[in-house]
Parts: sequence; C-alpha cells; structure tokens
Amino acid sequence: MTELASVYLKKGQERRLNQGHLWIYSNEIDTQKTPLKSFTSGEQVIVYSHSAKALGIAYINPHSLIAGRLVSRQIFILLDRSLLVHRIKIALSLRERLFDKPFYRLIFGESDLLPGVVVDRFNDVLVVQITTAGMEQQKQAIIEALDKVIKPATIVLRNDVKMRELEGLELYNEVVLGDLPELIEIEENNTHFHINILKGQKTGWFYDHRMNRARIQNYAKGKRVLDLFSYIGAWGLEAATAGASEVFCVDASEQALDWLDSSATLNQLSNITSVQGNVFEVLKHLRNEREKFDIVIVDPPAFIKRKKDFKEGLNAYRRVNQMAMQLCTRDALLVSASCSHHLPAETLVQQVQSASRHLDRFAQIIELGHQAPDHPIHPAIPETAYIKSFISRVTPT
Repeated sequence: MTELASVYLKKGQERRLNQGHLWIYSNEIDTQKTPLKSFTSGEQVIVYSHSAKALGIAYINPHSLIAGRLVSRQIFILLDRSLLVHRIKIALSLRERLFDKPFYRLIFGESDLLPGVVVDRFNDVLVVQITTAGMEQQKQAIIEALDKVIKPATIVLRNDVKMRELEGLELYNEVVLGDLPELIEIEENNTHFHINILKGQKTGWFYDHRMNRARIQNYAKGKRVLDLFSYIGAWGLEAATAGASEVFCVDASEQALDWLDSSATLNQLSNITSVQGNVFEVLKHLRNEREKFDIVIVDPPAFIKRKKDFKEGLNAYRRVNQMAMQLCTRDALLVSASCSHHLPAETLVQQVQSASRHLDRFAQIIELGHQAPDHPIHPAIPETAYIKSFISRVTPT
C-alpha cells in the first residue's frame, strides 16, 4: 500500500466528518502539527482527529478554503481506479432504477461519494466535469473507470468552469475518447433536443429540473405558454409536446435560441416563437403589448451565486416574478424556480407572495418541486440541495 502523509484536525473539528460530511476547511486543520504548506495539491492523506483517531482518507489542496475532501472512511482504501469503478457502478445502479433511457446525471459529486466530479450521460456520450485538484490527479483513472463501466462511444471533459481556478487548475475542454459531432440528440420527457456539448452552458444540458418540467406538462394542453430564460427551450418545448397551443421562449443568447429552433424542428413543432433579448426588457414590451399567457415559467440563472449577492439577487427574484405575474391571464399558472443554493425555498415563496399582493392577485401554491433524483441530496451536505420550484395558480383576489 502507498504510504500516505497524515493530517491532524484541531480539537473537536472532527464532528462534521463524524456526522457524514466530506469537507475539511483549512481552519479546521492543526497546522502546528501538520503544516498545510508541506502538502502538494491533490495529494491523498490520512485524516486524524486531534486525539489521533483515524477518520479516513482525503485528498488535500493547501491553497483552497476547502482544504480536504474525504474519499474513503477506511484508511486502507485509496482513491484509485478500483474505487472509482466501484462508486460509478453504485451510481449507475440508481440511475438505471430511476430511468428507462440513458439520459441522466450519472455522477453528482459528493452525493455519489465522488467529490469534485460531475458526469452527465447523453446515451453513449459522457460529459465529465472535474473541479478539484485531487480529482484532476485522477483524471486518467476516471476516464478508464467510466470506459470500463459504461463503455461509451465518446467521453468529453468540460473543464472550463470558474471554480477550477479556486483550486489552481487551468480551464480547458477536451474530447478524450471517440468523436463528438457538433450537435447530439437527447431525449427528456418525450421531447427530443439538439445540444452542443462544447459550446453549451455547463455540460450542454440541465437535467436537474426534469421532474418539474414533467409536472408542468400535466397542465400544458391547449395553453399559451411563456418560457423565460429559456436557454435551449427545455421547459417550453416540453410544454409544446404535451399539447400547448402556443409557446414563446425568451433568452438573451441568440446561439441558444438557434439550438432551440433546431430542436423545435426535430420535434415537428410549428407553434414555437423564440425571442432574443434581455428578459426584463422583453417582459416590459409584452406588458405594453397587453400580451397574456396561461402559463408563465420563470427559471432564471442563479441570481445569488454568493452570500454577498443576496440582497441584490433577492430583489431580482421578486422583480421578475412580479413582472411575470403581470402577464398572467385571470386564471393562470406561474412556475417560480431557482437554482441558487443561497436562496431558501421559503424566501422564494415570500417573493411570490409579495408580488401577488403588490398586484392585488391571489397566488395559491399547488405543487412543490425540487431537483431530480439523479441529483440526490447528501443529507449531511446542505450545498447538494439547490433546486426549488413552485407552481402557483394566480387568480384575482
């Protein structure tokens, strides 16, 4: 067995790890006994409590606020190809239980006990995102483990996310196995989409709202739908395939709307109108034109990415929900969603309530939504729970 260096925690700082958490913050480490500068980024270490009780194996980054991430609670089981294969098989068994087609998030970082790795599966194409130095050291082992378990045609690394910079890692994208066409076809909720893996946001697609999009399909038949911050039209096109009479999709990205239009053609949908522009400005225009919609979907990007953004971001959530409500018919549905971890669900509800009272409307919440089960929540790590969604019926008071 490889001999590993030791990391000792300060007195009492093992409590969170004992409760199931995987993170070790730099200020929890006893740097008198084990100076952080003595370690290299991504190095695997044995973690000990202050009283010298072995807690498991972590990889460490002395330059990061989250200095360590636990990968095994057995000091004889290292993070290597064998452990990766084992964890990927366990993750795969859950997804195959959940979905009958190979379109899902295969690995969701800490929630699948593989901190620092996200893998989205698009049939025989896997898109991998590595965000930590410890997992970057295991890059080849990750590729080999995925190839062994899944046997995909293509593996792509989308390692261009900003959080890599916090770990001192370069940003890059790379096709490491097979060939990647410009557009690939995926399926969700009986709807087909063309997505661009290398140019699209994150991994090219967002599976996290899939169950919430399925919920709105139950209400879409014969309805006029407005999909705000539509990106490539996941909400809007799925409403259309469920029988919506007309769908308007609004996004700032002309490229995203081009992909949306391609997907509309793929599904033989002729009732889709894509509108390129700033959502707030488009909402003003639609209000001035006295447009009304039976269903309005508000699923913006994270307005609150950091705690210091909270006040400004909260105002943006209130404002966009209020403006969306102004476009609702007398008996409409409003979908209010957020992917901001720092926005509690009850606070989003308060913004919906505040908007409805300001407009003298009555908002009844009829469905609660959360992230899809291929984004499982680690009960000891609140950060793994980030999606919230509410369907409200909006009527006159």
